[in-house]
Amino acid sequence: MKINKLLVPERLKVILVEEEFDNSILTPKEIVVRTLYSHLSAGTELACIAGIEDWFKIPGTPGYTSIAKVEAKGSEITHVEVGDLVYTYGTHSEYFKLEYGDRWHGLCVKLPTGINLEYAAFTHMATIAITAIRNSNIELGDFVLVTGLGAIGNLAAQLAQLQGAIVIATDIDEHRIALAQQSGICYAINSKRENLREKIMEITNNSLISTYIDATGASAVINENLDNIQLFGEVILLGSPRAPFETNLTKTFQHFHLLPHCLSLKGALEFSYPTHQQDFVKHSLERNASIVLNLIKENKLLIKPIYSHKISPLEAQSAYDGLKNTPNEFIGVVFDWTNL
Repeated sequence: MKINKLLVPERLKVILVEEEFDNSILTPKEIVVRTLYSHLSAGTELACIAGIEDWFKIPGTPGYTSIAKVEAKGSEITHVEVGDLVYTYGTHSEYFKLEYGDRWHGLCVKLPTGINLEYAAFTHMATIAITAIRNSNIELGDFVLVTGLGAIGNLAAQLAQLQGAIVIATDIDEHRIALAQQSGICYAINSKRENLREKIMEITNNSLISTYIDATGASAVINENLDNIQLFGEVILLGSPRAPFETNLTKTFQHFHLLPHCLSLKGALEFSYPTHQQDFVKHSLERNASIVLNLIKENKLLIKPIYSHKISPLEAQSAYDGLKNTPNEFIGVVFDWTNL
């Protein structure tokens, strides 16, 4: 059968193409799904189409999040049925085939009944964000700083609040600050207009913050916020650092080794957890996804404020151009495959 999918034929160019797709089931654990909505991940996908992610090969099809309908399944698949709506790691393509159990692409989680399907497309952004919470020591009443209020930073701030934290979130864009406020985040501060250090001291009654989550991936931002963390606090890298940055590393390292800091540095890569649920391991990507989906359904995790654009795959280039050129407007982008 012929299907449509996105293709990056060369750096920074994205087109919709037609190709042959084999929809037959070839293994007992195979699942064929038809995509309804796929989410565009700004940081990772812009890096992919720019040719700076080693694992993404050009020409190639980008994307790793889809809400889909099960069309066919192998004999060993028992957790979903044909016709079920599911969340998967599908690419930006009309149909997708996955091998359940595969470490990198084998996720397939049934959606809770009644969830908004377009909001569900943000699940992967939230499961990336929840990794920062899983790796943290956040407890009820803790002060938490989140830098960078794109979709992932916004969701990390919301999840930290659901964990019981008092969140101070910051960005330099007023529109993102407004979206954070609409999302119910305790304190949203424009660090370009206000003195962040003074605000932190005021909010925390001079105790500073115990957990710092960075969602910018900007090494300079991380470095300049180390003095805002209290003794034995933690720094969690949620955003992926990519751009070069030069500084005096000795001074930086002293924050992790010497008093009055003695900080801990933690990475929050999603795949530090197993993809599928395992005995004797509490957390998995499957479990995180199920929890997030229910939070979205129950409107405890707010998606509407960060859902900025629904775009046809026919206009894919405009979506990537928007993310690159006007990122403060293109906060959350979903491709709609239902009307092709």
